[in-house]
Amino acid sequence: MIMAIKLINIGFGNIVSANRIISIVSPESAPIKRIIQDARDRGSLIDATYGRRTRAVIVMDSDHVILSAVQPETVAHRLTGREETNEEG
Repeated sequence: MIMAIKLINIGFGNIVSANRIISIVSPESAPIKRIIQDARDRGSLIDATYGRRTRAVIVMDSDHVILSAVQPETVAHRLTGREETNEEG
């Protein structure tokens, strides 16, 4: 079975493979902050916020952690195929 590659915009023209996403979470809780710090320590953190506030943390199946300035709900809507506007404001 051949699986089509689906790419989603996570803000500011940054694209990730939707098939590789494990979770999309908010960055406020202490366990998520630890996940971010652990990824930073092992060199697998990708900061795609362009200096903006981190609103979504995307955990990939490759153990990479991606920070996005787009709301988790917006990323999830894009993942399911529904687009939202004003995502980078």
